Amino acid sequence: MRKVYGDRAALDGFDLEVREGTVCGLLGPNGAGKTTAVRILTTLLRPDGGRAEVAGFDVTRQGGQVRRSIGLVGQNAALDELLSGRQNLELFGRLYHLGARRARVRAQELLERFGLDDTGGKPVRTYSGGMRRRLDLAAGMILSPPVLFLDEPTTGLDPRSRSEVWKAVRDLVAEGATVLLTTQYLEEADQLADRISVIDAGRVVAEGTADELKSGIGGDRLDVVVRHAGDLGEAAAVLERIAGGAAEHDPDTRHVSVPVRDRIAALTEAAAALKSIEIEDLAVRRPTLDEVFLDLTQKAEK
Repeated sequence: MRKVYGDRAALDGFDLEVREGTVCGLLGPNGAGKTTAVRILTTLLRPDGGRAEVAGFDVTRQGGQVRRSIGLVGQNAALDELLSGRQNLELFGRLYHLGARRARVRAQELLERFGLDDTGGKPVRTYSGGMRRRLDLAAGMILSPPVLFLDEPTTGLDPRSRSEVWKAVRDLVAEGATVLLTTQYLEEADQLADRISVIDAGRVVAEGTADELKSGIGGDRLDVVVRHAGDLGEAAAVLERIAGGAAEHDPDTRHVSVPVRDRIAALTEAAAALKSIEIEDLAVRRPTLDEVFLDLTQKAEK
């Protein structure tokens, strides 16, 4: 797909496929095109080129069928603060053309599913951030759509509230929903996504599982933090001898890192070889999604 605003291409050959019953995490820096893609896929915006199908329907020619097949949870909760949680859901039900009785029944079902039954009669202004987000998810599920779009659903939430939303998303997927999740939280994608697509400058620059993306920038790394910065050189020499490659070190954090092939053997040998140096930490780790994200977006800029 392509979408152009003036002389700037928000989407420039954006290509994506999401398997049914999975979560696809769409990652990218601000301005990469994530929200534009979601707006096109949910029929809120027309593409300038290319085509897309959601749940088997063309987003341009069959917009009505697409809208009946999707739920959308945007970056800001679309809730009435003065109404109760139950009244909000009943209102959404009526907007989706459910009868009054069916809207009441559906509201109760969703309050129970999202763990809000006890607070359903309270005004939304009294809800915590996590409760509001779960209610927003419930509103997006009024018609039990097979496809759910979540556009940065946990922005601004504290860790506990974020975990509540993650659980709600996992439950929806377990029941068969397909989810496209845009997020700037790398941990969120790591936790929820079956596959991840990294978008930059309007196109996908990499995709795969979290493990595949991490392996793409290198395997395991042996990390050492020394107590005294003066020992960095000696620690780096030890790790380079063990790994047979160049070590990276940072005097400010007193941290030394080197890629290794055999994680257990390297860790054991390093523990023995570094006995003469005071160390604060010694560990083998995989690259993080943060490192993958930075590596891929920096490459895309070159």
